[in-house]
Amino acid sequence: MSIRIKMLLSFTGMLVISLLFILLTASLYTIAATGDLQSFRDIYKVHYQINPLTEQGEAIFQEMKFLAKTDPDGLQDKVLLREYDMKLRAEKSGLYVRRESDQIFESLTFHQPELKQALPAYDLNNNQIRSTFNISERFYAYAKFDFRYTDGERGSIFVIREKSPFAELTRKLLPVMSFLLIAVLIIANLLLYRWITRSFIKPLHQLRSYAEQIKAGNLAFELQLSTNDEVGQLNEAFESMRKQLQRSNELRQQDEVSRKELISNISHDLRTPLTNIKGYIEGIRDGVANTPEKMDSYVNIIHAKAVSMDKLVDELFLYSKLDLNQEPFLFKTVDIVDFLEDSIEELKYDLDDKGIELDWDKQTSGPVLASVDLDKLKRTVVNIVDNALKYMDNARKRFGITLQADQEWITIAFKDNGSGISEEALPHIFERFYRAERSRNSSAGGSGLGLAIARQIIEAHGGSIWAESIPDAGTTIYIRLQRQTNEETENGNG
Repeated sequence: MSIRIKMLLSFTGMLVISLLFILLTASLYTIAATGDLQSFRDIYKVHYQINPLTEQGEAIFQEMKFLAKTDPDGLQDKVLLREYDMKLRAEKSGLYVRRESDQIFESLTFHQPELKQALPAYDLNNNQIRSTFNISERFYAYAKFDFRYTDGERGSIFVIREKSPFAELTRKLLPVMSFLLIAVLIIANLLLYRWITRSFIKPLHQLRSYAEQIKAGNLAFELQLSTNDEVGQLNEAFESMRKQLQRSNELRQQDEVSRKELISNISHDLRTPLTNIKGYIEGIRDGVANTPEKMDSYVNIIHAKAVSMDKLVDELFLYSKLDLNQEPFLFKTVDIVDFLEDSIEELKYDLDDKGIELDWDKQTSGPVLASVDLDKLKRTVVNIVDNALKYMDNARKRFGITLQADQEWITIAFKDNGSGISEEALPHIFERFYRAERSRNSSAGGSGLGLAIARQIIEAHGGSIWAESIPDAGTTIYIRLQRQTNEETENGNG
């Protein structure tokens, strides 16, 4: 549930509860004052005292009261009394008139044989002219006036209205009920406040605590908030940011380690040929190369070391440009079969000179098209072949190239029967400056960047490269490239 809906429900609930509280309180006061739910509008005319009659009933009572004072004997006229009673019936009231202990008139509204005994005694001072009485389970309120007839006999007029017994109960319980209603309103507010706090304020405090941890550099924690509202979405964004920062921090640390390792590796790979060159130059300067044959040998060695350093610098420069995505690629659609056959033709002479048998297995028919950078792909093939030749120490050296293709992918396998690669070293052979010999002995040749450059080039083509190896049996390096259909080729040319 969203925070907007929670806030809407909270304030709507408060509004509804407050309105119900006001209506219920007003209703209780009305019932307590009038005894009639329909007399709601009379609540403002009670003036803090019980008024058992309606406004019209009160007017009729006042008129009869005036008559009792001015012409008391007129209240023995049953025709007149019946007219007054008819008026009172319209107000749901009735008339009762007595003379001493005799009944002069009783409204047909009551039907109460015990009414005479329930009425109060005479009080000619009229100290209390309004009150209530009960007959069995029925509840009545009345207004009365005691007077004397002209002959001195006592008389009374009663305007009586039946009311609900709940009115009297409400009147007695009104303070308690008012207190309970106020308590309910306070408790409802507290519950709503707790709900909002638990679902909104508390999670925000936790997020602030997490933000302070991130600010302090502590990223090794996990946000545990799980809600489906805006706070939950904010939590997901925070957690995503934390993971991103943690990942960036780890990459930065890895890059720092790699940078230091790179500097160390470059220093090592450059120091060795430089030391050799320095040694041979000192030998020439000190006259060690005292014959033309030695001089030629020293010069050739210095030249070879310089060429090796130049190749290392070139490969390092290429790898750096590939790593920074600054090396341009010129893609065009070529037939991989033709490309491999041309590459094999170029490699064949070098392999023959080294006594290596070459196997070419094309497991497909027709052209196999792909969008590649020819120079970069040729560099990849050369690097893979050179890497394989360094470790081929069998008496019978064999190197095979296999081409397979389906509708989507082209897979090229380069297989040698060399010494193979250990299981521990296999995952790392495509890392820069990695050699299976941890001493970084370069006697086998190579800079340690060949396969790393190959991986950069193949991944830039949208392909993949991996290796499989069996120790003492050989290694196979696979290249997978996206195949291009004839239709795609025609669209590209168009």
